[in-house]
Amino acid sequence: MKIEGVTAIVTGAGSGLGEATATALADRGAKVALIDLNAERVNHVAARLGGLAVPCDVTNAEQGEAAVASIVETLGAPRLLINCAGIVLAKKTTGRDGPHPLDAFQKVLTVNVVGSFNMIRLMAAACETLEPLEGGERGVIISTASVAAFDGQIGQAAYSASKGAVAAMTLPIARDLSRAGIRVMTIAPGIFTTPMMASLPQEAQDSLGQQVPFPPRLGKPEEYAQLAISIIENQMLNGEVIRLDGAIRMGPK
Repeated sequence: MKIEGVTAIVTGAGSGLGEATATALADRGAKVALIDLNAERVNHVAARLGGLAVPCDVTNAEQGEAAVASIVETLGAPRLLINCAGIVLAKKTTGRDGPHPLDAFQKVLTVNVVGSFNMIRLMAAACETLEPLEGGERGVIISTASVAAFDGQIGQAAYSASKGAVAAMTLPIARDLSRAGIRVMTIAPGIFTTPMMASLPQEAQDSLGQQVPFPPRLGKPEEYAQLAISIIENQMLNGEVIRLDGAIRMGPK
């Protein structure tokens, strides 16, 4: 799909992978709607890019519906959705404080899985009303999993479960939406320089980067964005999860 002139939604666009992807889309002429729970942050990024800031809790059905309706009215129906909104949690199944809090487990799944699916269903409903482009294509959806979906470490039960679900629903949703000409893909990043990673001491960041076989460093958000752009532009990519990890396979801890 050609990116110039199309409406694109990016969730988690206030920072990290989402901000980098929104920037790459705007640079290529897309009309970008930036969704994030942090209103101040997403307004700042949207102002820089000339995009539309839409503060929204992606896990909330009503807020999601209102956000997409606002985007359609302001920018037109979306052809692109990149789901980057998500949270992490490090908590063992049992520990000194007892069993893993169930509400914390549920929250991670709600944000990472329900939030992603909420935006997918709403974007797809708006996108399938559009006229098809070359080859019958109407839109592209990209979600974000993690290598933790496959190589979950100690304390990652909730996070791995959520990202595993995002990976697992890629193919069935791609099959569901194939009749409408909407492709569905997922990127599973390895260790990237996100705001969460930036909170660690530089020594710890360097140590993590050295665990990557090649290149021996942390991934850059711009590299995630670059892959997202490639997926959008390559019509044969559909129903697949792509690891973006420098060949790392995470150990138990």
